[in-house]
Amino acid sequence: MRSLLLRLKCFFSRKSPGEEETSELVRELFKTKYNSFKLLLESNNQALRVMSEMETALTGMHSFGMVFVRSRCTAVTVDVYSMVKHLRELADGGYADLETVFTSIRTHIRRILEHRQAVVVKDMVLPLESVDKEMADAVGGKMANLGEILHLFPELRIPSGFVVTTAGYDRFMVANKLQVEIDRRLQATEVEDASTLYRVSSEIQLLIINAQVPEDLEQAIRNGYGALEARIGKGVRVSVRSSAVGEDAAGSSFAGQYRSELNVSPENLLTVYKEILASKYSVTAISYRLNRGMRDEDVPMCVGCMAMIDAVAGGVVYSRDPTDIRVDALFINAMPGLPKAVVDGSISPDLWVVSRKDPSTILRREIRQKNEKFVCLAEEGVVRKALHSGEGGLPSLDDDMVSEVAKTALMLEKGFQTPVDVEWVLDQNGRLLIVQCRPLQQMAPSLRKQCFVTADIKGEDAFLLRDGDTASPGVAAGEVFLVRNNEDMLRFPQGAVLVAMQALPRWATLLPRTAAVITEVGGITGHLANVAREFGVPALFNVPDAMKKLSAGKVITVDADMRTVYSGRAEHVLADQVPRRGLMDGTPVHETLQEVMEYVTPLYLTDPDSPDFKVRNCRTLHDITRFCHEMSVREMFSFGQKTALARRASKRLVVDVPMQWWVLDLEDGFREPVDGPFVHITNIQSLPMQALWAGITALHWEGPPPMDGKGFMSVMLEAASNPNLSTAGPSAYAQRNYFMISKYFCNLTSRMGFHFSTVETLVGDLAYENYARFSFKGGAADIRRRTMRTKFIGGLLEEHGFSVETHEDALFARVGGLDQDSLLQRLKILGYLTIHTRQLDMIMRNPDKVCYYRDKLCRDIIGMMETPLSSV
Repeated sequence: MRSLLLRLKCFFSRKSPGEEETSELVRELFKTKYNSFKLLLESNNQALRVMSEMETALTGMHSFGMVFVRSRCTAVTVDVYSMVKHLRELADGGYADLETVFTSIRTHIRRILEHRQAVVVKDMVLPLESVDKEMADAVGGKMANLGEILHLFPELRIPSGFVVTTAGYDRFMVANKLQVEIDRRLQATEVEDASTLYRVSSEIQLLIINAQVPEDLEQAIRNGYGALEARIGKGVRVSVRSSAVGEDAAGSSFAGQYRSELNVSPENLLTVYKEILASKYSVTAISYRLNRGMRDEDVPMCVGCMAMIDAVAGGVVYSRDPTDIRVDALFINAMPGLPKAVVDGSISPDLWVVSRKDPSTILRREIRQKNEKFVCLAEEGVVRKALHSGEGGLPSLDDDMVSEVAKTALMLEKGFQTPVDVEWVLDQNGRLLIVQCRPLQQMAPSLRKQCFVTADIKGEDAFLLRDGDTASPGVAAGEVFLVRNNEDMLRFPQGAVLVAMQALPRWATLLPRTAAVITEVGGITGHLANVAREFGVPALFNVPDAMKKLSAGKVITVDADMRTVYSGRAEHVLADQVPRRGLMDGTPVHETLQEVMEYVTPLYLTDPDSPDFKVRNCRTLHDITRFCHEMSVREMFSFGQKTALARRASKRLVVDVPMQWWVLDLEDGFREPVDGPFVHITNIQSLPMQALWAGITALHWEGPPPMDGKGFMSVMLEAASNPNLSTAGPSAYAQRNYFMISKYFCNLTSRMGFHFSTVETLVGDLAYENYARFSFKGGAADIRRRTMRTKFIGGLLEEHGFSVETHEDALFARVGGLDQDSLLQRLKILGYLTIHTRQLDMIMRNPDKVCYYRDKLCRDIIGMMETPLSSV
């Protein structure tokens, strides 16, 4: 890199290098810059994802410990430092003070962590009653939740048992030297290659099953079982359940991926323990971790062993409707025998819907015909047992037991401060026992079903929209205020609902005055989402056509939890909103994370156009990511305008257009290699260039508008008095238009007569990384007409979600955070405007002609937007 920069120093100083260096030097330079830019964007995306995980933990309903806090702090600081490093590479060593600011913030975080040392559990086996929610790092979330129930509610029953901890897991892996071998196999595995994934999964599982349990771990497990046997009785059978670290926190993605075994004998306990460990490497579990970028060693597998209950009935209770947490009812599914059939969905269970206000009131019951049940075998294992028609048609529970199950679920919901999903059994004496409890997961919008209990929503409470992604939870009401530009920001009233096309970071300055946020596009791990969660402002992103469907000044209620927008104040929804309190709130580890977050997620640098948008004002890691992201785009933008570089290595574009177009392939912008001086348009595979070209060639340019006498004289006087308008200079570049491209990146620098414009864009699969920047300057008329033309173009762009800034005849516009198709459509607009706004400055003092061209351009743009992208 240093040798390259030394060579470039000579290059930029206009000392002519040897002919053999020029073309390759340019290509090497562009590739280096572009690679640094891509790596910076990847690190930015990773940093924001980790910040989102930390915020979710802070306010969420999952157990976590200091291992989680430390690992996330390490991950986010590594990602942010990577951004700093790549920005400095882009800027040829600039922004040195950014490293100083980063080091200061990292030092503050380290000092906080040093005050809170992680609780290291060295015991390989722990009795369940000694476990609580702060030990999730040592025993996994599933067992930590069960242990917490014993502490919160001594009156509730949990099967006696013990946990093989992460220390036990580590001992097993180290003794058999498995981790290195597993890492070797996983590193060579491609997620997309299904056959290889299945083969690697089988190989790793066999490695674990064939390994030996080390003697000290075996003895610890035997001792744990001995203590259980002494309490319950000789030869007690056990249920053996997975409890991976992070299993619950991962949400539904891990559900059903790990193995559990029921009614296991002491003779087979060690074998089953290894089978549970091996289930960590099922195909679905491996695929999930690889796709999420999770290190294998960061997900140790703990195993819970609990006395097996020979159940007369069992099932699952939801303390809320999983499709609508506001429905005032509990849902109970039950079956005769073990709850296995309820959990795996193999049999339709009985259903009771019970009032939350009065658990003795059953709102609805459905007693189904059950043909079989699962029961424990006398020796070991479970088996299906047929039910005769008379028995299968009976209720699995009587009304008193239904009420007891409902009351228990409500008790657990209160204790865990969140709706819960509880698996339970009834023993032979009719006593209720809890075998699993976790936060209730809500379905995605597309999977929701109409619940039989619905609020009476009429008139003003009718919903307007039901769509989008919950970026920040909660409910709020207020008047709609449509925000498109800086002027709208200045007029934003207290307590309004902010409705915008994009979730731009600069909207964050409005959040202290905002009731709720709705945007048509935006990522839930992006800057605005992070700040909305920090302020507790409900936010719905990715709501289609929100700007069209929500009228300015209309009062609406935003229910971000249920992704619904109501007309008027929906009092039935607002009354049901309760302050949220995280599960770990009040614990020392929660306080530590809260202290750390003060240096991680608050965003103070919100407006890149502000004079305060400087390195010295970065106070958090979030500020640094925002600064690096913005500056990296600016560096690429300014770099693309170093036109001498583009001339040396570009190919002339072969098209049926009477203009000169040249293309420089940075990486993979051509379908096939090009040896000669020309490249055909059909050989271009750059998505953004294709979109720009579609706009450039969409409609024939009618030529310059007819001028009146004043417009003509304005051009003549300006041409005579302004030497900067001359196009007859020695620069070969003055009459050329240059594309610099890769498959997902494009920089267009265009000079057409007196008009100069640039477009810089990245269009990939990750919406958050996508952006387009457009600058436009020049013209042949006087400065007043050119300035009016700039505002004319800016108004067109703002209507399509661009953020616009103008300075006399210079226009700067940007748009970002859009999905690939949406951004490609905007690039078509930029391509069209590059051609069709030429010389419009000459008619800007004629209101009739201005109206004519505004209407024409709007019609043309609408027509282009309706054209399928496949035609690009």
